[in-house]
Amino acid sequence: MKIALIAHDAKKKLMQNFCIAYRGILSKHEVYATGTTGRLIEEVTNLSVHKFLAGKLGGEQQIGIQLEHNQIDMVIFLRDPLNPMTHEVDTFHLLRLCDMHNIPLATNLASAELLIKSLDRGDLEWREFYK
Repeated sequence: MKIALIAHDAKKKLMQNFCIAYRGILSKHEVYATGTTGRLIEEVTNLSVHKFLAGKLGGEQQIGIQLEHNQIDMVIFLRDPLNPMTHEVDTFHLLRLCDMHNIPLATNLASAELLIKSLDRGDLEWREFYK
């Protein structure tokens, strides 16, 4: 499975901790991330992460293109709802693409943990047939 990881600045440490906790599961899959988030994940987990540009430099758009072509199976996007981003349009575009293409999406730690545990149990194998 191809998993995209994105985190706003205020959530990057939380994303690092999430990836440390679930490194074993993530290591069995292909991990993609926006640039800064990917670098930070690699630093603490030694996972191999395909990094796009930083989110505000177009990384979210690059992930969006992957979503449009059904090349990402799951998105974990730890958003900061309290601080609006200058590229908020890209954020909403990603959410809309996940809805349009039936791609599982988590936007907070609780839903991220549910998705990653479901992935480990094999509950998301339907994505292979969906593609």
